[in-house]
Amino acid sequence: MDVSIVVPVFNEEESLNELAEWILNVTKASKLSCEIIFIDDGSKDLSWNEIRKLSEKHQHIKGIRFRRNYGKSAALNEGFKVAEGKVVITMDADLQDSPDEIPELYNMILNQGYDLVSGWKKKRHDPISKTIPSKIFNQTTRAISGIKLHDFNCGLKAYRLELIKSIDIQGEMHRYIPVIAKWAGFGVIGEKVVHHYERKYGHTKYGISRFIKGYLDLLSITFTSKFGKRPMHLFGSIGSMTFFVGFAIAGYLAYAKYFQEAYKMTERPLFYFGLLAMIIGSQLFMTGFLAEMIAQGNRESKGAYSISEKINL
Repeated sequence: MDVSIVVPVFNEEESLNELAEWILNVTKASKLSCEIIFIDDGSKDLSWNEIRKLSEKHQHIKGIRFRRNYGKSAALNEGFKVAEGKVVITMDADLQDSPDEIPELYNMILNQGYDLVSGWKKKRHDPISKTIPSKIFNQTTRAISGIKLHDFNCGLKAYRLELIKSIDIQGEMHRYIPVIAKWAGFGVIGEKVVHHYERKYGHTKYGISRFIKGYLDLLSITFTSKFGKRPMHLFGSIGSMTFFVGFAIAGYLAYAKYFQEAYKMTERPLFYFGLLAMIIGSQLFMTGFLAEMIAQGNRESKGAYSISEKINL
């Protein structure tokens, strides 16, 4: 299998048939064997019926149906588990991503040595309420991650098969797959300018809240990637330093009391700062110790999503 196309679906019944035919025509013209994996993320419309019809018509079209809406990350994660192509390409189901980009994305991964290629919607057909926050979001992610991509949130991306089998994405982490890939050791990350179409059917499923969640996820993934396996390195270091500062303050006050002047230590505000520092330091150290035990005992969860049906899998 040359290419696996993973497509999360949420209430996109009008576009699925057109998208599937478009993908099949492009891959056929490029002589690429492909499979299309639709993941119905708890759609309330007739999306699953459309996927079922397409799978009956084309044996290489597969489907996974969630019992409820889990989010795009969950859909991609399940699609990645069953993908078999040498190159895995993700795209949205709303026809805003162009399947015409598939051959070049495939070539960049397979022949040019990239681990991941992210699409860049250089010319976007979105309202300013989406484009301005998106630019701010991308600038922040570039600064924190060090990855020079213009559009982290573009749904059109291509991956080496080994990459998607080596990572696990949860929550809303799909925006940060390039960041996760880099920290997993897949550092050859490229970018391709892709065509962006206006939405043809339905309406957008994302609001301004996704940017708020995006920043929280960025902080979370930055922390977990650096300290997730060794939380003691963070909490233990800060806790030890804080406790030492408090202990030094207590030592100074004790010396001053017995060798310089007689006074009640509890009358000096510095005493309470020292006491607080030692308490906080001890708590941080214990937090790091407990987090270390949890991290070592943690195992990847399996079967976290409730799937009601599968097709051709």
